[in-house]
Amino acid sequence: MDIAVLAVATVSQLLSAHHEKYSSVDQAAISQLTQTLQKLSLREEPNPLLVQPNMAVHSLKGKMPIKQVQLTYFKGLNDTFSPDRIQLHTTDDKISKDRVDFQMNIILGKDFAEDVGFVLYDNDLFFKSKSFQPSLDTKRRVISANVHENSEIEQVRFAVTPSADSTLSINDYACVFWSYEKQDWITDGCTKTESPSGHLVCKCERQKNANFAILMAYDINYQYSEALHWISISGCAMSVVGLCITALYQILTRKSRGSTPTLLVVNICISMMVFYLLFIFGINNPVQHVNVTKMSVQNIVPESDYHKYRDQGPCTAFTALLQFFLLATFTWNTLYGLNVFLLFKNSVSGTPSWFPKVSMAVGWGLPAVIVGISLGSTYRVDEPLGYRQEEFCWLASMDHRQKFSIKKPMFWGFVLPLLLMLISSTAILLHFSYNICRTNPNLNRSRKTPLKKKILSSFSLAVMLGLSWVSGYILLITQEKNLRLILSVVFCLLSTTQGIQIFILFALRPFLNSNPAILNSLRAPEIGFHKKSFSLRKYKMSESKETYKSTYDDSA
Repeated sequence: MDIAVLAVATVSQLLSAHHEKYSSVDQAAISQLTQTLQKLSLREEPNPLLVQPNMAVHSLKGKMPIKQVQLTYFKGLNDTFSPDRIQLHTTDDKISKDRVDFQMNIILGKDFAEDVGFVLYDNDLFFKSKSFQPSLDTKRRVISANVHENSEIEQVRFAVTPSADSTLSINDYACVFWSYEKQDWITDGCTKTESPSGHLVCKCERQKNANFAILMAYDINYQYSEALHWISISGCAMSVVGLCITALYQILTRKSRGSTPTLLVVNICISMMVFYLLFIFGINNPVQHVNVTKMSVQNIVPESDYHKYRDQGPCTAFTALLQFFLLATFTWNTLYGLNVFLLFKNSVSGTPSWFPKVSMAVGWGLPAVIVGISLGSTYRVDEPLGYRQEEFCWLASMDHRQKFSIKKPMFWGFVLPLLLMLISSTAILLHFSYNICRTNPNLNRSRKTPLKKKILSSFSLAVMLGLSWVSGYILLITQEKNLRLILSVVFCLLSTTQGIQIFILFALRPFLNSNPAILNSLRAPEIGFHKKSFSLRKYKMSESKETYKSTYDDSA
């Protein structure tokens, strides 16, 4: 088999390796390899085209004077090189631009009758730049145009069709060639233009035996969240009103239950109320980067293939406040459960005297520490999306592949702490339910607590501990579409109306129980039943008998 064929096949396999494997490879060896491939394209062999999935070498033998050479690679069903999609012409043929993936035109000097060679790389693994650091899974093809040492190239024009990926749009690009001296992409002598058909066009003057590429910087086409539905706004607004009333009721009636439970419930109401208000007014991002391509006239190498916007607007501040007050809510929920647990353990002495002070420090201090670590480790003014999302004002959770990442602050700055709190709260609820439902044979009580009251007590504690958010975790791991829809509706209803539930269970219900006259006034009026008996026997006078029975029960 031809050595050139084996060489191209081997290099094609090298180009299919992962980019991390090239981090420790000697760049001098790679430079020597690419320069050898340039010479290979000018070989005197009968087969002018060698094609492998990740690499192609094409050559044109100079048998007659030509003015230009046009290399065209057409689109296909797959994204690898194929011989039937590579064409070489010596005239500027009119080709349908819709079919072209990339194209290169070489303008030659007068009476040029020398060989011309091309090397096509499917990616830029052999050209590791120090100034251009890609972060997205985008691909940059490299085209090498080569002539013999004593020949000249007047101009190189090359064009690329942008990717049809609907999630990305081009923000800017640069026309570059590889400098073996600097071991980096440079723009010297190259200019860029954008054709009406949408192709990215580059021109480079008097460059021969060079590796050309177009470095593109993309915008992500974000799907910005729509305005909150009126149902969500109504639920949150009613929860805010309910929490405000609950906090006032707890303060006014604090003598009947002690200072510690009141402190916990009031702080829960305050943190949850502020969160609802922030959610209503700050969850939508007011600054939206609409993906309109605005190409720069200057040909400057971009820093990355992902265009980063500086932080603008209040979205980051709203994200930090939402994270803080939601974490504070669940921290206070957990402290409330811990208070219930301590009351069971110390039924005589009650909770320790130090518990209120420690609760204040932990209830507001722990969320502040988590938010501070999240901001300090992920937020930068030049890159705010390390901390928050762009679509709406909340913690970043997805990587550039749009997959949930445990490295993002959403996981370790919210999901993980909240999971630990919910686990502890669930354990406290189970302990509480077990203790109020079990029967102690050593105690003889003449009055038993109704089962309905026991269930209501457990339900009230579950609401105060925020255990409805367990449905959110089930939603995260659910893959079935219909079940996800049902869980989404359930989670939204429970989370937006949690304030209403707290109001009913911890303000309205105690108020009605302490004022039975109000309940009695709401009862239906009593109606007396009238009964009259008749005898239908023959020859017997009918004897009427009437009785009256009142619905009022003396024993009630």
